[in-house]
Formats: sequence, structure tokens, C-alpha cells
Amino acid sequence: MDQSKRYANLALKEADLIKAGRHVLCAYIMKPKSGYGYLETAAHFAAESSTGTNVEVGTTDDFTRSVDALVYEIDEKRELTKIAYPIELFDRNITDGRAMLASFLTLTIGNNQGMGDVEYAKMHDFHVPPSLLQLFDGPASGIQDLWRALGRSVTDGGLVVGTIIKPKLGMKPEPFARAAYEFWLGGDFIKNDEPQGNQVFAPLKQTIALVADSLRRAQDATGESKLFSANITADDPFEMIARGEYILETFAENASHVAFLVDGYVAGPTAVTLARRYFPQQFLHYHRAGHGAVTSPQSKRGYSAFVHCKMARLSGASGIHTGTMGYGKMEGERDDRNIAYMIERDVATGPYFQQEWLGMKPTCPIISGGMNALRIPGFFENLGHGNVILTAGGGAYGHLDGAAAGARSLRQAYECWKAGAVPLDYAKSHRELARAFESFPQDADRLFPGWRAKLGV
Repeated sequence: MDQSKRYANLALKEADLIKAGRHVLCAYIMKPKSGYGYLETAAHFAAESSTGTNVEVGTTDDFTRSVDALVYEIDEKRELTKIAYPIELFDRNITDGRAMLASFLTLTIGNNQGMGDVEYAKMHDFHVPPSLLQLFDGPASGIQDLWRALGRSVTDGGLVVGTIIKPKLGMKPEPFARAAYEFWLGGDFIKNDEPQGNQVFAPLKQTIALVADSLRRAQDATGESKLFSANITADDPFEMIARGEYILETFAENASHVAFLVDGYVAGPTAVTLARRYFPQQFLHYHRAGHGAVTSPQSKRGYSAFVHCKMARLSGASGIHTGTMGYGKMEGERDDRNIAYMIERDVATGPYFQQEWLGMKPTCPIISGGMNALRIPGFFENLGHGNVILTAGGGAYGHLDGAAAGARSLRQAYECWKAGAVPLDYAKSHRELARAFESFPQDADRLFPGWRAKLGV
């Protein structure tokens, strides 16, 4: 059934829709299956996203037609479809009238992802009008709270040097806590990796108690504050609450030094919102394990990494992993810096829309995945600033002189970039950075040809 007469209106102008502020706008890369027309398929996609079905029904009235999602722009050559969703479509809480990400996802990438006439469709950008934007929670805390805990400026506190305890699966409690202590002698921030929780070989209560003790001892030894991001992800909200409360109780006087990590892709927006609302004082660390199933450029369905991170700011993430923009081991390009700009700035432009955040707190980019001291200067040159959290696992523990030296090498690489210095020259007076060249020789050969002669190695 061709529904283009009802669910498409190509006379609508995007500027007018934005000015009126009554629609969420979504841009998709969409391709119909062979034998289906582009506009017809796009209209069917919009219908399935809102009020439509495959047949005419007797319950349709003037009101339901007024909340139809409408295709307002198509470009077959670019496979671009833009759809306007009336804000009345989106669900609200009965408790406080707030908007929810679950409803946004249900409408914009719900059943339309499995329709028989669609070869593929992937959301690459969206625009939320002010009237709906103000109903999303947004972050309760941010990197400023971590800077405050570290005793730094809350306006330009700089790089938070962090790591992930490796191996990825974790260790038994004692060696885990010992590895944390060793890194904290040189670094700021440690996070659980996504598999680390309450495993049979590492009971959470035993591990957390030892880690809290390591943090206290590291602070005493260095005279500096330290931070820990604890994984509270679980299927059951009550389990997440139990983990969070135990962790805060155990860290006690250092509770403000604790972030809560939530695997937001696998656990979903409910888990993120629970952490955001139940523990609003804690930095909400959105780990996106599994996101590549839909966000990878190889995937033709779902949504892009840009959309994923933008949604995380709506739902209240204090920080989210944004990839390494082609400088680490994860998929990504240099232009992925636009992801960071979208989540940290008050006004930013995406692939298709400009978004005004109207003072909503920013979400901090978290950089991880194959980073080490040699890759950092180029990364920050591309990004343009260093106010991020870095979590380098191998980049710290792979340093020849140990984790503390690895952490210092990361800090020195950031300071080298900030000073506008040449890394090889800077390394001559900074031993930990110099030893990073020997620790990661393949990267050194690729990025700094001739480094051995210049450093006398």
C-alpha cells in the first residue's frame, strides 16, 4: 500500500520545522529493496514509526493524522531520508512528566528496522526542539566534579590520566588492588572494564574493600587525590542500587572520588537513568560495550556512533567513550572529533543538524582503545583541547618501567602537546616519555622515524 500521500510532505521546509519547534527531526541513510520506490518506502518507514499500519483502519481520525510522522526530504542518489516526528508522539513519565530515551528509540528505530521493503536504514543525526529537550534529564555531574575532587581548576582542569586494570576479564581481589595502587602512584583514574563485576574469582565486596584501601594508601603516598570508576551494571535495578550503595559505604570519606560505570548499550536506557537519578552526586560513566553491533560503519542498520553519544547526553551520561578518532585501535576517523564537540558544547553542528543544548550540562569525552603516550600528541592536536578522560590500559601497564611510569608518560605526552613542544625533544628531559618510545617501538617507528638515533637508544 502506497502511503506517501499521507506520510510524506516534501513541501515542508526544514528551517520552518526547526523554527516552529514541534518536531523531532531525524536523518537516515535508507535504501529500499529492489522493486520498491524510494518515496513509497520512506513513507512506509515513517508510517511504521508513528501512526500507520499496512492497511486502512477504521480507528483513524483527524487527531491521529495530526501526529503522523512525515517524510519531508529525500535524496535518492545520497540515500538520504529525513523524517519529522511530532513531539506529541513521544512518551512521558507519569511520575514527573519527563521525557524518556526508551520512547525516542522505540519510535525512531523501532519496528521500522525490520520492514520487508527496506534494504537498510540507519539514523545518522537527529534534532530535538527546545520544548522536548528540556524534558530530558541530561547529566547531573560532569568532569568538573572530577577536577574538583582532584583539587584542580573546574574550568580548565585538563587531562584526567586513567587506565583499565588488565587483563580485561580482571584478576583476583589482591592482585587487582595491587595493580590499582601501582598505577595510582603516577595516574589519576582507574575504571573497571566491562566484564568486571561480581565474578566468582573476584567477589565485588572483597575486591572493592581492597581497592578502597589502595586508593587511601595511594593518596597518602602521593599527597594527591585519586579516582575510581566502579561497574554497577546489572539486569536488576535493585542489584545496581545494592552495588552502588555498598561501594559508596566502603569508600566512605572518599565517596566523592567514585564514579559509577554503566554499560549503557547492553543494559539500556533504564540502567543509565537509574544511575543518573538514584546516584546524582556520582559521575555517571557510560561505557558503550557492544555498540559496534549497530554503530559500526559496516552496519547498515540502527544508528551511528554520533547518534549514540548524542543520546547519551540526553539521558544523563556524565562521560561516554567516544573512540580514539583513528589514533587508537578502535574504528574511527579524525572527523569523529565532531562527536566530542556535540556532547561537550552548548551549540554544535552534526552531519545534518545544528543542536542547541540550552545550558544542558556537557558530557565528557572518554578516550580509550589502544592509546599510549606516543599517540597522544597527535590525538590532542586533532581534537584541539585536552579536557577529557583518558583510559589507557596497555598504554600504562605496557610501559617497560611499570604502571606508575606508564601513567607519568601519558601525563608528560599531554604536557608536551600543551606546551607545543616536539615530542622527541621533550622526551630528552622526561624519562618516562622517553622510555615510552622503547615500550611501544612499533608506534615509535611509525610515528617518529629515526627516534632511536635522536634518543640514543
